[in-house]
Amino acid sequence: MSNVLELAQIDLHGSATTPAEAIDEAGRLLVASGAVTPEYVAFMHDREATVSTYMGNFLAIPHGTNEGKETILASALSFVRYDQPIDWNGNEVRFVVGIAGKDGGHMEVLSKIAIVFSEDDDVAALLKAETPEAVLELLGDVNE
Repeated sequence: MSNVLELAQIDLHGSATTPAEAIDEAGRLLVASGAVTPEYVAFMHDREATVSTYMGNFLAIPHGTNEGKETILASALSFVRYDQPIDWNGNEVRFVVGIAGKDGGHMEVLSKIAIVFSEDDDVAALLKAETPEAVLELLGDVNE
């Protein structure tokens, strides 16, 4: 299996100011990686309309609905950090991790992301990371 997170899928200075823009931004990185078709992004918006993907600790994890699984070509993540917090239904979000899981492969990746973001020290390190390489080192377990 190839890595679910590559350097090209990490953006340390996202430009979005709303959840919808952030979903588009995370989705574009997934499309650019070849993991999903462009249609997948609409399914990410459908999921957000049904249930918030805000997870706590400045993190939102937008992902598609079950109806969009045919638009997933491979499991992958995108990682976007924001210099200014995004108001995500009353919650501050600084990290948007887009996820696409082929054949249920996203559950293990989600648990690894959750472990990193449950540690305040790891979240602080991600906020301070100056390069995509530093982020990849902090999140490297997602590729194992």
